[in-house]
Amino acid sequence: MNVEMSAHQQENLVEIQDLKKWFPVQKSFLDQILAGRKDFVRAVDGVTFNIKRGEAFGLAGESGSGKTTIGRLAIGLETPTEGTVRFDGIDLSTQNEREMRHLRRRMQVIFQDPMASLNPRMTLGDSVVQGLKIHYPEAAEKHRDTLLEIFERVGLSPARYFINKYPHQISGGQRQRVVIARALITRPDLVLADEPIAMADVSVRALLLDLMVQLKQEFNLTYLFITHDLATAKYICDRIGILYLGRLAEVGELKEVYSYPLHPYTQALMAAVPVPDPHKRRTQPMPAGEIPNPINPPSGCRFHPRCPIAQAICSVEEPELRELRPGHLVACHFAEKFL
Repeated sequence: MNVEMSAHQQENLVEIQDLKKWFPVQKSFLDQILAGRKDFVRAVDGVTFNIKRGEAFGLAGESGSGKTTIGRLAIGLETPTEGTVRFDGIDLSTQNEREMRHLRRRMQVIFQDPMASLNPRMTLGDSVVQGLKIHYPEAAEKHRDTLLEIFERVGLSPARYFINKYPHQISGGQRQRVVIARALITRPDLVLADEPIAMADVSVRALLLDLMVQLKQEFNLTYLFITHDLATAKYICDRIGILYLGRLAEVGELKEVYSYPLHPYTQALMAAVPVPDPHKRRTQPMPAGEIPNPINPPSGCRFHPRCPIAQAICSVEEPELRELRPGHLVACHFAEKFL
């Protein structure tokens, strides 16, 4: 039994179980009295998945589906309303502030907008070395060498030239490399990459993705990769989860989900990916309408108001994630028709 538990913990670096995060809607006192209830934004509403050690797990979906909130919950930046998040077998909800700080060196973030996440009044070197000063103050004499090494590893060469620059003095692609360097300087196990190339020029996105793949192998990293772009996810992810309105619609190996999308929402996202061929036109209609209000989500299957194959049961009974192909789970009452 202990051997089985040990092997299970070694396989999964992150374990998320029945995770919920509801944010209270801010109202005036009078509005609360008239409404007679307290409303919540159900950003994440019952999500379960694991991230294996050394893999890149992607979360994809429209804006407002809960991707970033799950990422923040996974590294302890938010407290769950319900459910558990375990990192390397440790329940984050049981950790005090001191214990969480010790864990933080093993969990880092690559933010979407480097101009917003870098201090404009700090040099690039000072911004990146800050993690070492916080987590490894006892090795102060080695900080500069570590800083120069990580700048070279992310392609900022010569490093001595870049460490004294300020964010506004370098290009957008170079700023994103600085953010990657800052995330990796503490040698983390888990990296939350939240739309890491969304703000970069199209011409450098492939270079940044190549860099992330290379660094994953060199540093033995585990990625939680958040994106709305399925073409980007295809380049870097090993497994992927498709989110819709705070719930998982489909989970599986990336090649499996791309080759056999079983949920109508996943099929719609796949159809929206541009194909570099002017003779190929989209034949599948896009879902009507927009993503519903997370304060008052639809009953039953949350996708049913926009689903082309919805039937009466879809508006009443919420589908559970079930395995229809090996390792391929889908939350749809009628997914068998796509097998």
